[in-house]
Amino acid sequence: MTHPAQPKASHFINGEYVEDTAGTPIPVIYAATGEQIATVHAATPAIVEQALSTAKAAQKAWARMTGTERGRILRRAADIMRERNHDLSVLETYDTGKPLQETLVADATSGADALEYFGGLAASLTGEHIPLGEDWVYTKREALGLCVGIGAWNYPTQIACWKGAPALACGNSMVFKPSETTPLCALKVAEILIEAGAPAGVFNVVQGMGEVGGALVTDPRVDKVSLTGSVPTGKKVYAAAAEGMKHVTMELGGKSPLIIFDDADIDNAVGGAINGNFYSSGQVCSNGTRVFVQKGIKEKFLARLAERTGNAILGDPMDEATSFGPMVTENQMNIVLGYIEKGKEEGARLICGGKRADMDGYFIEPTVFADVTDDMTIAREEIFGPVMSVLDFDTEEEVVARANDTEFGLSAGVFTKDFTRAHRVIGNLEAGSCFINSYNDAPVEAPFGGVKASGVGRENSKEAIKHFSQVKSVYVRMGDVEAAF
Repeated sequence: MTHPAQPKASHFINGEYVEDTAGTPIPVIYAATGEQIATVHAATPAIVEQALSTAKAAQKAWARMTGTERGRILRRAADIMRERNHDLSVLETYDTGKPLQETLVADATSGADALEYFGGLAASLTGEHIPLGEDWVYTKREALGLCVGIGAWNYPTQIACWKGAPALACGNSMVFKPSETTPLCALKVAEILIEAGAPAGVFNVVQGMGEVGGALVTDPRVDKVSLTGSVPTGKKVYAAAAEGMKHVTMELGGKSPLIIFDDADIDNAVGGAINGNFYSSGQVCSNGTRVFVQKGIKEKFLARLAERTGNAILGDPMDEATSFGPMVTENQMNIVLGYIEKGKEEGARLICGGKRADMDGYFIEPTVFADVTDDMTIAREEIFGPVMSVLDFDTEEEVVARANDTEFGLSAGVFTKDFTRAHRVIGNLEAGSCFINSYNDAPVEAPFGGVKASGVGRENSKEAIKHFSQVKSVYVRMGDVEAAF
């Protein structure tokens, strides 16, 4: 009997499932057990061609529809997604290994929020009138054309919607390539959009590894590339897109600082640190993995953190009591275990965790290191797993300088009861998505994205509209044209 996670076919093109078994088989492994639950095939050149030509052909008619009509379809898709939240959450858990307790509230729901939000904005995308005496200029906001979305493995449903919803709201079509590690969820997004009334070819999904991504990014018909991934991948994709003068959005990694001052509410600060390090088993790009704690509360903070981390329930992700899931793959687990060993070797003090959990699947215990210094590997490199580094600091000026001493700049957070200080510190931190007395909230109404090596462009909010559309300006002369001869 086939596993319930097995999709009808590998790809979704022009409104229907499409298969080409000549493509390299990609096994889908359930991270909680290590068993193979599905197989998809990487896109062959013929599949890539079919997706791009279809998306190109569908785009013009889609852009000619009114924003109200496009918005209605996106909002209908949001409703369908919410109705099916349970089944979509189960699929997300199969795809990623994240606990159902988490996927039920964070994944399809976030995707639906994006479809609803951009569906609501679609009718409001207007230009402006610029008076110049009796002449005037008017502007129009136009679609870019054909967009390519490249997803990461940690939020397969959400990323497909975060990219697809603004692209479609603006009148673009999209070919989306999920991560080969989590290929299942985006197919359901494509299916739901068609069911909601999107024309065939407007949102397509093709599977594959780097070479499929490369074929999509370098195709001359593509006008825009939006990638969520690591910094090294981002640099390659950005360079390839620049070659064809394409628009890009790059949502990349981070090594974000979370700064906790002496006057912070300890339980809230511990909660923020847990959310910023252990949610999705630490597999979140914006995580605040360098936790700077002012010396006055250091031991109190560590004691409370160890106590609450002990409450994590590792187990079957399909059991809603489970609050902490496995790493997405065996390879990712081994990478993280390697970082934990480095932390021990370089002299960090292990507070809790520090090893693979004694159970099936790719589980690592939530791990906290204290007495971490700025030059340790675990404080410099993005780990993408449940490893928290706690660093000490004395003064505000010192911690701001140390927090900014990184190539990354995705997120930053501050816990303090002194609001003047909170805003001042956030104002001085080099990061795109910041938090005060909170961490890792990502409502679709707020822009999300980084500075420095953490990326370019913004996802979500009205800002995303700017990255999926372009402005045409038209000068209108009412009188005669003067010329030199």
